[in-house]
Amino acid sequence: MEKTANQNQIKPRRTFAIISHPDAGKTTLTEKLLFFGGAIRLAGTVKGRKTAKYATSDWMQIEKERGISVTSSAMQFSYNGIHINILDTPGHEDFSEDTYRTLMAADSAVMLIDLVKGVEAQTIKLFKVCRMRGIPIFTFINKLDRFGKDPLDVLQEIEDVLGINTVPLNWPVGMGKDFSAIYDRRHQCLELYRDGERRRIDTGERGLEDPALKDCLEPALYNKLCEDLELLDIAGDPFDEEMIQQGMLSPVFFGSALSSIGVQTFLEQFLEMAPEPRPQKSSVGYIQPTDPQFSGFIFKIQANMNPAHRDRIAFMRVCSGRFERGMAANHVRSGKKIKLPQPQQFLAQERDILEEAYPGDVVGLFDPGIFRIGDTLSEEGTFEFEKLPQFAPEYFAKIINLDFSKYKQFQKGIKQLTEEGTVQVFRTFMDGPEELIVGVVGKLQFEVLEYRLENEYGTRIQLHHLLHHMARWVRSDKPVDPANLRGLRNLCVKDQDDQLVVLLEDEYYLDRLKDKYSEITFHTSSND
Repeated sequence: MEKTANQNQIKPRRTFAIISHPDAGKTTLTEKLLFFGGAIRLAGTVKGRKTAKYATSDWMQIEKERGISVTSSAMQFSYNGIHINILDTPGHEDFSEDTYRTLMAADSAVMLIDLVKGVEAQTIKLFKVCRMRGIPIFTFINKLDRFGKDPLDVLQEIEDVLGINTVPLNWPVGMGKDFSAIYDRRHQCLELYRDGERRRIDTGERGLEDPALKDCLEPALYNKLCEDLELLDIAGDPFDEEMIQQGMLSPVFFGSALSSIGVQTFLEQFLEMAPEPRPQKSSVGYIQPTDPQFSGFIFKIQANMNPAHRDRIAFMRVCSGRFERGMAANHVRSGKKIKLPQPQQFLAQERDILEEAYPGDVVGLFDPGIFRIGDTLSEEGTFEFEKLPQFAPEYFAKIINLDFSKYKQFQKGIKQLTEEGTVQVFRTFMDGPEELIVGVVGKLQFEVLEYRLENEYGTRIQLHHLLHHMARWVRSDKPVDPANLRGLRNLCVKDQDDQLVVLLEDEYYLDRLKDKYSEITFHTSSND
């Protein structure tokens, strides 16, 4: 009986991430989904900064000032009886590591593509992660209200560059100032957009031959629509739900997030096709959502979401069972049983206390400093979920605290931002006093580090950038003398877990070490 009740809670849940290249309109699309879901009354946009309207999902001050997303946001709302968890991720490539970790908590992905620019570099990277996980990928081709590439050419580009077949479920009639409507191929109806209003025309069995359709479209646009749809019917891929669920076929929707064109229709059809919470890999096999015992994993940690309280929140994906406020669970890494009080759900910085949650839900847990990214929590057992990806930093800098009277604040800030995954911290241990070195995947993370240390922890820093661009974790069955690894251009350091790491300028110096010390292996992360 318990499993049946649990299944009734699992079935209406959808957890997905939105991925895109910067400036494709991801934050705007997220805002419109929240708007149509009734979660917000006014969709703020980063273009409205002069009127103090900011994107709901961008809660950090630096995000509002720069008009970019630099952290992942988790937002929950309901639509037509479906409980939705949106994982909004940073679009900027410098924060791709945060995005990759967030994708581990998603059951599907919405891939946003700019009609004007087509498939871009960051989209390719994020798509590969989704493909590796085998999750369904739904495509929204945005900015239809601008002149862009021919829709058929964009579909071909998606298939050629990303290697995934597509099936367009709607089709645009015109673009830019000539845009008139979107034709829904599945339901054979036209969404007419004129004078800021949306009108639906059902064509029924007549389809494109319906006189009402011909009357409301200009002849040239009508003829182009007929030609495009005929070509898609002949040469396009058929709708195949099994292929979609396997991530081998991407349903495609056209629209404009900024103008709200096609967004509500996309939301409704996406929720029909998007998967329920999926089984999660663990050290004892797949954990099924219907398993009666609660389990979950931490995929993100964020300090100071509420500047007034200086708190720290760990974001947990519920994987199985029923989570209850105040329950106790095994913290597998430490081997301790801990209570989980004050669970929260989010709409950016706004939050509510949560009494219960089910598989697929994202829960914010108060973190007194015990959680790390990737931690497993379970009601019973000591299994661990699949480790979250960690990436080798590509940029390094020595960090100096400029105000010694704020030493405690500096140490606290560095510790918390490291645990969040904002930076990776190393320390020197040879020749002279210990120095701290921070490593990041993208240069903009240095700017976020400086900003947050000053504005959230009240301490100023100075960064001395290094020439090194590679970090490799050292592994060997025999003791390794660090003096053998360092050289004029190599630097030996230790990470936060006291593991030996060598920093190098490029592949040339790594190849020299490999040739000289065949008994040593060099790894791109501490998880390897």
